[in-house]
Amino acid sequence: MAFPSSPSWESMEGMSPHAHRPGELAAFLKAHRSRLDPAEAGLSTPGQTRRVPGLRREEVAQLASISTDYYTRLEQGRLSGASSAVLEALADALRLGEDEREYLFQLAGRTGRRPRRRAGSERVSPQLQQLLDNLRDSPALVLGRYLDVLAWNSPATAVFRDFAQVPHRERNFLRMLFLDPRVRGRYTDWAPLARICVGFVRVATDGHSEPGISSLIGELSLVDSDFRTWWAEQHTSYETAGTKHLTHPATGDYSLDWQVLRTLDGQQMLMAMTAPPESNSLGVLRRLARVSLADSDA
Repeated sequence: MAFPSSPSWESMEGMSPHAHRPGELAAFLKAHRSRLDPAEAGLSTPGQTRRVPGLRREEVAQLASISTDYYTRLEQGRLSGASSAVLEALADALRLGEDEREYLFQLAGRTGRRPRRRAGSERVSPQLQQLLDNLRDSPALVLGRYLDVLAWNSPATAVFRDFAQVPHRERNFLRMLFLDPRVRGRYTDWAPLARICVGFVRVATDGHSEPGISSLIGELSLVDSDFRTWWAEQHTSYETAGTKHLTHPATGDYSLDWQVLRTLDGQQMLMAMTAPPESNSLGVLRRLARVSLADSDA
């Protein structure tokens, strides 16, 4: 294996020179290697004593598959930066959590890092679920990175449908917008919203689709010409607010303002919908809530 020994091995793409803080990066690396148990890393020798706790520099370099000289200069703040690949390898070697991993990239002046998906990262925190439930007059959904519907509140059920009745693998807002007549039929201005959602997923994939979303993209491309066109156009969207026009068999047409708020780690989004001021939409939402309650009691 070839080890990097000079900055020429590093790509400067994605670097933000003004954000690079070599002194803080050096302290961060040193602090985290000192906390690691060599035995847990499989590096201890029975009967061997160490003068200082944690891993040695050469051991971190070994675990990250880089040269000891390169790592030493990085820890001493004598390098202008490191590539995303090296930083990911160091984060793995140092067993950093996701927040620590993100901070490592910040210290190295790296921008545009694609967040990793972790096991369990699609679970909604109890605090976010409580916030969702407290939005009594505002339909709201928690969406995953690829618009998987992770959680919802009662008003969202009243406006769209009972998401709990949707098979888990089909519980994706993009999929339902195109393939679920009940969700698709709720929007009188369906096309603009659907195109926004296609753009959201295009941005999220960043050219690195995971198996689940790749399968969904393939399915939608086969069965829906609008999706096929918008996806082929490389359409992207960063819209996070607007007004949408909806309809319901029990109430007729109405409008809702919407906005998307991202969690700090960027992996989940809260999409909340509210009645525009001086509209009849709040009354519509309350009527839909009563209809939904009556249907559930039937």
